[in-house]
Amino acid sequence: MNRLTLAGLSAGALVLALGAGYLLGRPPAGSTPSSGATEQPVRRILYYRNPMGGADTSPVPKKDPMGMDYVPVYAEEAGAQVQVPGAVSIDPTRLQTLGVRTEAVRRERQAMTIKASATLAIDESRQYAIAPRFDGWIERLYSNQTGQTVRAGEPLLAVYSPQIAATREEIRLADGAIQRLGTSDSASAAAMRRLRDAAMQRLRNWEVSTAGSSGNIVLFRSPVSGVVLEKPVVQGARFAAGETILRVADLSRVWAVAHVPVAQAQGMETGRSARFESPTRPGEVAEGRVVFIQPIVDPQSRTLDVRVEIANPRGQWRPGLFGNVMVDGAQVDALTVPEAAVIDSGERQVVLVELGRGRFAPREVAVGRRFGSRVEILSGVREGEPVVTAANFLIDAESNLQSALQGLGAHNHGAEPTSAPTPAKAPTPVQAPSGHEGH
Repeated sequence: MNRLTLAGLSAGALVLALGAGYLLGRPPAGSTPSSGATEQPVRRILYYRNPMGGADTSPVPKKDPMGMDYVPVYAEEAGAQVQVPGAVSIDPTRLQTLGVRTEAVRRERQAMTIKASATLAIDESRQYAIAPRFDGWIERLYSNQTGQTVRAGEPLLAVYSPQIAATREEIRLADGAIQRLGTSDSASAAAMRRLRDAAMQRLRNWEVSTAGSSGNIVLFRSPVSGVVLEKPVVQGARFAAGETILRVADLSRVWAVAHVPVAQAQGMETGRSARFESPTRPGEVAEGRVVFIQPIVDPQSRTLDVRVEIANPRGQWRPGLFGNVMVDGAQVDALTVPEAAVIDSGERQVVLVELGRGRFAPREVAVGRRFGSRVEILSGVREGEPVVTAANFLIDAESNLQSALQGLGAHNHGAEPTSAPTPAKAPTPVQAPSGHEGH
């Protein structure tokens, strides 16, 4: 074979090899060339919005009068915002300036501790009235001052009564006749015994001792250790049967009468342990227990009176002191948020939920019981959702302003107001220049 033929065959083989290499290395139809590194999808910018939450927008990057860059709104973000009424976006740098803090909604076991204002009062079951059951005069008044401390069995007053004197004389004469008659006249002696017994029964009915039934003076002693609450008479005054001469109270136990709102009193039970604190005695706590819950609601304050019995052996807890009562309730599972997270307008309660970094939306919630600094949420949010706990009033004000401006813009254009934060005049979507994709 000559040299020209060999050269032709070599050239043909080279062309076939190059063609096969091209076909083997060519990607399949519809595929994109691989560059060795995964390319990030290009985010499409719809428009730029005012960084302060205003209603004005721009199709190109710009600055506001304060020199702040307008914030780009991407297609996926705009779609998400349309679905959330009242949502606002705040630049991350402003979040730090405003001091915005969030906390996740959490479900936890809480103690139902009820706190209410209370006033110490005298235990009504430990008050005693000195009211003789007969007429007479006050011969001697030993306890002659209101507020005077008395001990059990201590003399309070001595009185003279013609009724008592006559009855005691009957008893003395009957005893003498019984002794004289003896066994000589048993019938007459029995009659005198009946007269004597009747007179002694009258003394018992008058609550006068029958021991040593003689003399004209009756001594009244204090039934308990306590203080004199009332003294409406003076020494030498006349009194009628049933008239109160002195009123004495035992202050070894007192009541703390708490005024509990009806909503909180639903879980209240008698027998629960309670504590009383008063600013007049800082650092001191009185332990007690709930003994009574008033069944009738006060129509003026819409509260229930709850009585807490408190031991007062040293008399330091004086009736009339004002303070607070804390009642320990049962442990319950509840979905709670910090109290500062709830914005209460009087008609509704709202929390601000963080949708993403710098994006927030108001959410109306139903509030339940309060556990110290936390509030139970019955509906409106889910466990784990972050809610704003600081600077929420500023964000709420901005959300309300933005919603008002959007509603005004929609009204001016003859359109129905919408709850979505769509600009009043949607700008034409543009592809962001390569130099501004990072904004």
